[in-house]
Amino acid sequence: MKKLPETIYHDLNQAVSTGVLVRCHGLETRYHPHAELLCYINYFGPTGTFKDGLAEGMIRLAEEAGALLPGQPVVEIGHGSFAAALTLAGYRTGHPVTLVLPATAPEPRRKQLAALGAKLVLANSFDGRRGCEEKVAMVVKTQQAYYVNHCENDLNPEYHRRVTGPALLAACGNRLDRLVVGVGSGGTITGCGEYIKAWTNGVQVIGVEPSESRALSGGPAMRHALEGIGLGFVPENYNPYIVDSILPVTTGDGKKFAGEALLCDGIAACPASGAVIGAALETAMDPANAGKRVIAIVGGCMKY
Repeated sequence: MKKLPETIYHDLNQAVSTGVLVRCHGLETRYHPHAELLCYINYFGPTGTFKDGLAEGMIRLAEEAGALLPGQPVVEIGHGSFAAALTLAGYRTGHPVTLVLPATAPEPRRKQLAALGAKLVLANSFDGRRGCEEKVAMVVKTQQAYYVNHCENDLNPEYHRRVTGPALLAACGNRLDRLVVGVGSGGTITGCGEYIKAWTNGVQVIGVEPSESRALSGGPAMRHALEGIGLGFVPENYNPYIVDSILPVTTGDGKKFAGEALLCDGIAACPASGAVIGAALETAMDPANAGKRVIAIVGGCMKY
């Protein structure tokens, strides 16, 4: 009997870091857009987001650059999906993780992060991000820790230059005209946008932010429920020079299109990813884009 070649990955992140490209036939049938609509789905890690690969990728890149020493603790601000992904990545790579979060962070989430192995440090909620930064400085000093700082650390977009951008181009055979990306820390849109514009001609990069929080387009930053995008400020990692336009999407529409993507195409998108799909559909509906190929990066899922 002929022995077949084995396909064994080092770990799950390596196996799923490239994502898959899906044609949205169901949404196309419902809305009849002028352009072809596709989703690049990249949310297969344990947190249900692309941030599992990003967190470990940033650690590996920091180690490669000599900025992070073996066994050195790492510290980060936040209690969202990146915080969970970083905690898991730190455990696997031998770097203890401390998370700084406001005292108003929900108790169930605190318990969940602590159960994953993170050490939690609470900051005064009235001091906002400045208070968190002061706590980070304390942790860096007392633990000799490495501050990941994924909103300002160029290793975030560098990961997407090295991994997400090349994988997306390979998946679509270098055939795309409009790339639609939700903007949170700014790493995905910057890294992918820079890589794709360097290797293709005429591709437009379109950023998506919540209508309720238009910091990227100079508007007010208010509360919204599109977790993962719309941080309320312009992150240092965001490169506006490779972004051709910004489309605002309401929280309601984000939830609506997440539901439609599930029913029409079996794509279990979270509300923030639903907003990106909605913006991509709006782009595809524009008669000026007739015959073009529109790709939305879908980086977070809703679990049912």
